[in-house]
Amino acid sequence: MPALPADPQPADPGLDPAELIDAVPPATALAKRRRGGGATPRPPAPAPGVPRADGAGARAAREPARSTAPKGIATGHTPVLAAELLDLLAPAPGQTVVDCTFGDGGHARLVAERLGAGGTLVAIDRDPHAQARFDALAAEVPCAVRFIRSGYAEALEALGAEGVRAAAVYFDLGMSSMQVDARDRGFSYSYDAPLDMRMDPTEERSAREAVAEWDERTLARVLRDYGEERHAGAIARAIVRRRSERPIETTLDLVETITGAIPAPARFAGGHPAKRSFQALRIAVNDELGQLDRALPLAWSLLGVGGSIAAISFHSLEDRRVKRFLAGRAQGCVCPPELPVCVCGREPEAELLTRRSVTPSPEELAANPRAASARLRVARKLREEETG
Repeated sequence: MPALPADPQPADPGLDPAELIDAVPPATALAKRRRGGGATPRPPAPAPGVPRADGAGARAAREPARSTAPKGIATGHTPVLAAELLDLLAPAPGQTVVDCTFGDGGHARLVAERLGAGGTLVAIDRDPHAQARFDALAAEVPCAVRFIRSGYAEALEALGAEGVRAAAVYFDLGMSSMQVDARDRGFSYSYDAPLDMRMDPTEERSAREAVAEWDERTLARVLRDYGEERHAGAIARAIVRRRSERPIETTLDLVETITGAIPAPARFAGGHPAKRSFQALRIAVNDELGQLDRALPLAWSLLGVGGSIAAISFHSLEDRRVKRFLAGRAQGCVCPPELPVCVCGREPEAELLTRRSVTPSPEELAANPRAASARLRVARKLREEETG
């Protein structure tokens, strides 16, 4: 199983999309397409794929903001914080942009429309179901497109080895609405399905294997560290006891086991009783936090000077990692405060374009309740990393 964190950090599961549903070497696929006509002329730029050094077109650093509801987006899947993401990244004709979590392609479509015929969009997703959605998008957008079916950490490493340089790299973290809504994927506790939760169905270990094979101590640690589940120990004991009698093979089997382990007064005090446990198992099965820890520096290294990185997160374990990474890049002098002058010579590598996270507006939440726990952070690269 993926390594568990040495120093656990509390998680805030936020609003799980499943609560809003009625009970109703890495494989890589590449594709490139272009469509001519109607392209916006490419503006002058200091380097290919990189915005102007003065940051024209991007919003200045600001205090916490709430998004305006996205406009002009078709019904169906609604990309979260789309207007803010576009405003802060400011993709322009001729640039190269990397979408690390393609999903249903909502953000990708909006970005691609701004890149024009001279631009390139690289889309990454480890879910094979994303390929068909990418193919549909590729036939409709004006820019060159490329799809990599892989975990985003592995894909970013491969792009770096190719020498790709990007004007922007962005993440829309967690599971997609398409995964939640696909009943047979086993992500949701809202209806009965095979207990799976794998974002890449070719991976060996599913949630069913996890609850069947992990010992009680490991289960309790996963539930506590990745879901901040107060009753982690009791739930782990219940899982071990239940599986000794009969296998836990479906989401309903697991929901019944979890619910029975939680004291009655606490079962629905904070939403569905299985919410935190399902989040924790999904994160562990897919190594989501390990992927993110590896991907952030890889994404940063792809950026040219003036390029931007953005991440939309949905719970505190993701958001804290993004916040700390960007804050570390934006930090300047690290000399002890008692020194009268700086002697370390450290200069910031990044400018934070969001001093605090951007959250959805009331209008967006009314239109898309699944956006409730979303947080957006963005930073611009000021200089290349020091080596040696």
